[in-house]
Amino acid sequence: MLDPGTEDLPPIPGKRYFTIGEVGQLCLVKPHVLRYWEQEFPQLQPVKRRGNRRYYQRHEVELIRTIRKLLYIEGYTISGACNQLNAAGADQTGVDASTGRLSDRDVDELVTELEEIAQLLRA
Repeated sequence: MLDPGTEDLPPIPGKRYFTIGEVGQLCLVKPHVLRYWEQEFPQLQPVKRRGNRRYYQRHEVELIRTIRKLLYIEGYTISGACNQLNAAGADQTGVDASTGRLSDRDVDELVTELEEIAQLLRA
C-alpha cells in the first residue's frame, strides 16, 4: 500500500545516485525548491561534485517525498516539518544508545558508500 500523498509520484528507479533534475521529476518538485530545502532541512545533504553538481541517493529521494508530503499534503510549515523529521529520525539513527557506536553492518554500509562517493569525485 502506498503512503498517502505519494500515489501521484512515479516509482523510484533502482539506481544509486540521481541528479537534481531526476529528483525533481520523481518528487514533482522544481530544482530551485530542492536547493532551498537543502538549506532548511539539515537531514538533506546530497553529494556535491565539481561545479556543485548535486547527486541524491535513494534515501534522500524518499526524504524529499516525505518533506513534500508534510508541506504540501499535511500542511506543515517548514519548521513544523523539520520538527516532525527530527522526531521521526531520533529512533532511526543506527546508533546503539548504550554504547554510542554504529553497528558493524552500518559501518560496512558507510564504508561502501564512501568508496562510491570517492569514485564519483575522481570522475
